[in-house]
Amino acid sequence: MQKAKKTGLPDDITMRHDNHYVDLLEEKIYGPRIRMISIDKIDQSPQQARTEIGDIEELMASIREKGILQPIIIRKKDDRYEIIAGERRYLAAKSVGLRDIPCIEMNVSDNEAMEIALIENLQRKDLDVFEEAEGLSALADMYGYSHKQISEKIGKARSTITEIISISKIPKEIRNMCDEFSIRSRGTIIEIAKQESKEDMYKLITEIKKRDLTREDTRALSKKIKGKERKINKYVYNYQEKDKSFKLKIEFKKQRVTKDEIIEILERLIKKLRVRYF
Repeated sequence: MQKAKKTGLPDDITMRHDNHYVDLLEEKIYGPRIRMISIDKIDQSPQQARTEIGDIEELMASIREKGILQPIIIRKKDDRYEIIAGERRYLAAKSVGLRDIPCIEMNVSDNEAMEIALIENLQRKDLDVFEEAEGLSALADMYGYSHKQISEKIGKARSTITEIISISKIPKEIRNMCDEFSIRSRGTIIEIAKQESKEDMYKLITEIKKRDLTREDTRALSKKIKGKERKINKYVYNYQEKDKSFKLKIEFKKQRVTKDEIIEILERLIKKLRVRYF
C-alpha cells in the first residue's frame, strides 16, 4: 500500500509571521493575556475542522501530572466562551476533572476564528487529508477567501491549495472506502477527486486496492478513466513486503490477468531460479 503523505505544513516551515496570525494575536487580545476560566462556561466550536479527536489518554495523563502547559484560545459568545483552538486539551482537561483551565481570550470574527483554528491544526499536523480539505473549502466558500489568499496565509502553493480543496467534493461513501482500504496518500486521493463521477471514483479506488497500484500507475489509470490517455495495454502486479525488505513488480502485455495466471507465472519463475542458481 502506498505510503501516506503527511498533511499540514512541512517540518522545515514555521508559522508565517504576517498580520493574519501573529499581529492578530497581538491586536485582538483584550484583558489579561492568560486567564483561568471555568470549564463549564466553555463550549466546543461548531466550525472545528477536525472530525476525529483521536486517542487523548496520553494527553490526559500529562494534564493530570503537569496541568495544561499551553493555554486554550477562546472567544466570547454571549455569556459563554467558544473554543478557537485547543479542543483536545479542553476535552482531556474535562475528562480528568479540571474545573478551571488557562485561556487566551480573543475578540475575532467567525472567519478569523476559523483561520486561526485551521492554522493551529495544520501546524500540529492534527488534520487528516479530508479534514484539511473541508477546512480550506470552508474558508473559500463561507468566507470568500481566494485560493491565492489561502496559499499566502498558510504557506502552501496556490496550485496545492486548489488540489487539496478538490478533495472536499469526494462523497462520504468513497471516503469510507479510502479509510477501509488504508488509502491515505494525499496524491492518490487527489487522483480520486479528479474523477468526474462517483462511479468513476469507485472504479479507480477499486483498482488501486485490487492491483496494489503504485502512485505512477494510479495516475495513469486516473487519466485513462477520465479519457485523457490512450488505452493502457498492460496489467501490472505489485507486491512489497511489510518490512520493505523487497518489492516485486510483474508487467503483463494484456490488460486483464487472473489470480491463477499470476500464481502460474510465479511458479514458473521459481522453477527457473532453482535450475539456474541452485
